[in-house]
Amino acid sequence: IGLNDLVIEVGPGGAILTKELAKRTKNVLAYEIDTDLRCELEKKLVGYDNVKILFKDFLDSDINSDITDYDYDNIYFISNVPYYITTPIVMKLIDSNIKFKKIMMMVQKEVGQRFSSKPGSKSYSSISVFLGYYYDVRLEFNVSRYEFVPVPNVDSVIISFTERKNREKLYNEDLFQRLVRDSFQFKRKNIRNNLKGYDLNKILSVLTKYGFDLSVRAEQLSVEIFVEMANALVS
Repeated sequence: IGLNDLVIEVGPGGAILTKELAKRTKNVLAYEIDTDLRCELEKKLVGYDNVKILFKDFLDSDINSDITDYDYDNIYFISNVPYYITTPIVMKLIDSNIKFKKIMMMVQKEVGQRFSSKPGSKSYSSISVFLGYYYDVRLEFNVSRYEFVPVPNVDSVIISFTERKNREKLYNEDLFQRLVRDSFQFKRKNIRNNLKGYDLNKILSVLTKYGFDLSVRAEQLSVEIFVEMANALVS
């Protein structure tokens, strides 16, 4: 993080991370849904004039509008996100089209594995494909449950997402996202059954190129194959 950057955080809680971020960069914009924390956060952040707390639901917010007045070199998302909304937060960051220099968050270990998994693994899913298209995903390090008081029921992991610079061109991103979701709709069904509403001849032409047919399941297909299938459906 540089001295002229902007960092977005969700769920500042006790402001421990918020303060550390504020010491290292120009501005921190934090979202907190719990308005009962307003007084506590204002006390803890006295003197940190470069921190702005928006007391609203991040998932309902227009991030692009919220950052309009900021002047910065790079923008980061760094947060200990609430585990139960991790995936919706990630999808919101993708859909915002904001060019984050890096996204870094602590998530439940199993979620981190799903985010970074590759074709053929049990945890490979639609979110794995989305993230694999937009970002280089890296598991940075594990965080034991015993680092917390009280001790939670799960271990955690710090995961980072860096924008992929030379990713494959997509003709229609909405179609791509819909195609991927539908492909994984029923985990035990193959592509032929999950994609009945699509032009299966065009899909088959792409699959054949990679040595597959319509009996293949979505978890066997790479990001590049999904991109090609989506583009074939546009042409």
